[in-house]
Amino acid sequence: MTSEEILELLKYGERITLECKKAEPKLPNSLWETYSAFANTDGGIILFGVEEHMREIDFTKRFSFVSIKNPDQRLRDFWNTINGQKASSNILVDADVGTCVVNDATIMWVRVPRANYKQRPIYINENPIKGSFKRNHEGDYHCTEDEVKAMLRDASDSGNDGGLLNGYTIDDIDVNALRSYRIEFEHRNPDHVWNGIDDQTFLKNIGGYAKDRDTGKEWLTAAGLLMFGKGIAVRERFDNIRMDYIDESNLIPGSRWSDRLTYDGMWENNLYNFMRQVIPKLVSDLKRPFRMEGMVRVDDTPVHKAIREAIVNMMIHADYLVTGILKIVKSDKGFLFSNPGNLKLPVQAIYEGGHSVARNPRIQTMFRMIGYGDNIGSGFPTILSAWGNENWRKPDLTQSEELHQVDLKLWMISLMPPECTEGLKNLYGWIYSKLDKNEQIILGTAYLEKEVTNVRMQSILELNSIEIGHSLSSLVEKEMLVINKNGRWTSYRLNEDYHIPSEQLAFTDIVKEDVHFKNESDRLIYDYAKANGFITTHQILEITKITTNQGANVALNRLIELGYIKRVREGRHFIYQVVK
Repeated sequence: MTSEEILELLKYGERITLECKKAEPKLPNSLWETYSAFANTDGGIILFGVEEHMREIDFTKRFSFVSIKNPDQRLRDFWNTINGQKASSNILVDADVGTCVVNDATIMWVRVPRANYKQRPIYINENPIKGSFKRNHEGDYHCTEDEVKAMLRDASDSGNDGGLLNGYTIDDIDVNALRSYRIEFEHRNPDHVWNGIDDQTFLKNIGGYAKDRDTGKEWLTAAGLLMFGKGIAVRERFDNIRMDYIDESNLIPGSRWSDRLTYDGMWENNLYNFMRQVIPKLVSDLKRPFRMEGMVRVDDTPVHKAIREAIVNMMIHADYLVTGILKIVKSDKGFLFSNPGNLKLPVQAIYEGGHSVARNPRIQTMFRMIGYGDNIGSGFPTILSAWGNENWRKPDLTQSEELHQVDLKLWMISLMPPECTEGLKNLYGWIYSKLDKNEQIILGTAYLEKEVTNVRMQSILELNSIEIGHSLSSLVEKEMLVINKNGRWTSYRLNEDYHIPSEQLAFTDIVKEDVHFKNESDRLIYDYAKANGFITTHQILEITKITTNQGANVALNRLIELGYIKRVREGRHFIYQVVK
């Protein structure tokens, strides 16, 4: 890394993927904790010889640089230690470690990549339980025993859903769910040899039933019970997992939801039943264009397929051995799909597609056999393609390390819908039109999604964190965004109290020849509204000599009576526009 790259990183980089260590005579022990934390989370950069003053907002004062002593020796110490027994695995190459001079100080840098799921957990001091770390908003933290066990489970390609459940037999299967599944299977595979076999043998063939080689006894697998089990058996074995569907669209005032599906004793709550009941609810409002293939009407669309993919992805990637909820929320703006667990692959790899590392491969196979998720690794690109064709906002895939939860938000609104643009123009006035396209999209995301982060904007704009950081910093300097600090994590929200400065316009250049005004204030009001698309009473007080809201309203009413401007409601407020 160069001095310029490091200074850019310190100014605009994400704090959660950046750790600064003070210059000390030898490498600090905390360096290895951060190495483990970065490797087990999303990677990051460690700077040795840089001190960060967390309470200081001014970049020029936030970081101080002190040369490390004997940098060549520190590099040798680093490689000797990491290649020894300090860390469980060295995932670095020569290009990931180096020194450079920044502000006349020689510092050392280490770029730690995210370890792949087969390498995790990366731990120190030969103890995975006590020596595994992860990264969150506050810094490095010791992984819990459950977190370590989850990473060890994920390191196996055999998945989490193949374990035999001693004592659970064919009697714990919901006959109606399995019968419905087999009808779907036979419809897609009419000549398949499995169609004539008994239920238990059928379950064996699809991975839902297996034999214990040591005892010779046969039991359901985790996949078989989760997919087709009776509700009481599923809850008995997986009492840490709930399934919940909430419809928050078209709400009646005072209502929390318009429809809900959760366990109420009216259905056997297994994965297959949950999916079959939820899909019709999710797609009930979607448009189905009329199309014929021969004599058969085909009313399936890419959006319908994408929603099915989202449900299947949620179920095959969930960690059913931790506590959490399989939750689907339908709203007027789109859908939320949430599942317990953490992502096995980096978010960027999932967006790119072509990778398939299901946590529950047997459940994945069961869905694929009835037409859900046909092409391995194509699920998320299918969703992205469908949403892109509709010009909707790019789907938002995030995970919470603290909550052990993955969320997928599918927005059914455009990148910059008209009401969003109008709302931002109302809030920021003429300044908004002076911003570049990326800055407008950042503000639009904050407007629609209530907050914005560097990571979210990387997925939307397809720029790196430093480029996004530059735009976010610029909007903060303009006081259009407000920083929300949460330890080392930063998000941004709109500045609802933004004060629109007076515009430096040559108003006389835009006056219509056939418009006549009784005074200079009326002319200024008209010209301002025409130049910026609208004007508010607050802006009138800014650009004219009028000093009270009452005086502004008198001028506005005079211009309305003359037919020069009109009054338009914007949410709870009114704006004034020139009559075309």
